[in-house]
Amino acid sequence: MHKLLRSSTLALLAAGSLSFGLASCGDTTTTETTTATTDTTTATTVDSTAMMADDARMGKPEGVMVDGVAMLPTNTIVQNAVMASSVSTLVKAVQAAGLDGTLSGPGPFTVFAPTNAAFDKLPNGALAGLLKPESKEKLAAILTYHVIPGRLVAQDLKDGQELTTVNGEKLKVMVKDGVVMVGNGKDAPATVQVADVISSNGVTHVIDGVILPLAK
Repeated sequence: MHKLLRSSTLALLAAGSLSFGLASCGDTTTTETTTATTDTTTATTVDSTAMMADDARMGKPEGVMVDGVAMLPTNTIVQNAVMASSVSTLVKAVQAAGLDGTLSGPGPFTVFAPTNAAFDKLPNGALAGLLKPESKEKLAAILTYHVIPGRLVAQDLKDGQELTTVNGEKLKVMVKDGVVMVGNGKDAPATVQVADVISSNGVTHVIDGVILPLAK
C-alpha cells in the first residue's frame, strides 16, 4: 500500500496537480513519509486525503475504460460521455433537455447513465416523443431523476439506501452479491454495468435501464 501511495503521488505530480473535486474532501492533511535504505534516505510528501480518494475510493485514477475509450478524470461528465458510443442516446437527450451546461458545471454530480440499449427498452415512440421540444420539461424531469448532488462512488452505495435526486424524488439502492442496482422502488431496478467513471465534476455509473419517477 505504501509503495502504491508513492507511485500514485509521483504520477500526480508529473501530471500537474490534478483535482477531482471530491465533495467529501474538506481540509487536507499532508503526511511526510521517509523510506530508509542502506545508503540513501528518500523523503516523499503526499496528500493522504487525495491518495485515499484516488487509490482506495476511486480505484482507477488513470481513468475507467468505457467502449474501449479511457474516461479521463480531467474531463467533465459530458466530455467523457461524448466519447462513449454506448451512451450516445443519453448525450442526445441531455442536450435536448438543455442539461449539458449544468452537467459540465462544477457540480459535483453522481450520474446513473442509461445505455443506448436501455433507452431501446422504452415503449415504441416514447423516446422520440421525449426528444420533441414540447417535451423538454418532462425529459429534464426524467434525466434529473438519474442525477444525485455530490459524488458517490460504488463503495458509498449501500443496500436499502435512498438517494435524493436533482429531480427531488427518491432513488432506491439495492446491493446483492456485490452487484449495485438502482430503481424507483416499484419497477425492476437498473443494474450498474460500469461503475466509478470519474470526471472532474463528478462520477458516472453506467446502467442498463432507464429509471422513471413514480407518478404522483
